[in-house]
Amino acid sequence: MTVTTSEPVTLEPRIAHPTFLVEGAGPALQALARAVLGAGVPRRTLELVDMRVSQINGCGSCLLGHARMARRAGESDDRIAVLAGWRDAPFFTAGERAALALAEAVTRIGDLPDPVPDDIWDEAARHYDEQSLGALVLAISMINLWNRLNVATRQVAGAVEW
Repeated sequence: MTVTTSEPVTLEPRIAHPTFLVEGAGPALQALARAVLGAGVPRRTLELVDMRVSQINGCGSCLLGHARMARRAGESDDRIAVLAGWRDAPFFTAGERAALALAEAVTRIGDLPDPVPDDIWDEAARHYDEQSLGALVLAISMINLWNRLNVATRQVAGAVEW
């Protein structure tokens, strides 16, 4: 078997990012993000959630950006590398596991008749107070929004500096 290498493919977005095209959209989403960051959930947990949701949704732009942000927040390469297999990796705390399970459930709401079952919600509630749970649900919803904006318009990973 012969292995060949080639140059990276040149990709172009379909349109400019919608948050730049619709006046006021970008600042509104940034304000919501600041509110979530101030609600008591650890920054590293939020970055893990953002990366896991972005893995599920196939958003390369968000995956790259949040991996960089996670590293700046002190996240290890090992935890980033095994995030898709978090259930089988010993690197995550019980609270992080609860947040990741909640993130997966909220992201996949169309896949099951009971998309966010009580056991997943109750486990998250064991680790986070009501304000933090609200922040997690907002964070999960926001990254799903960002993923959908980026995937729909084919935003290119690495095109914007995070």
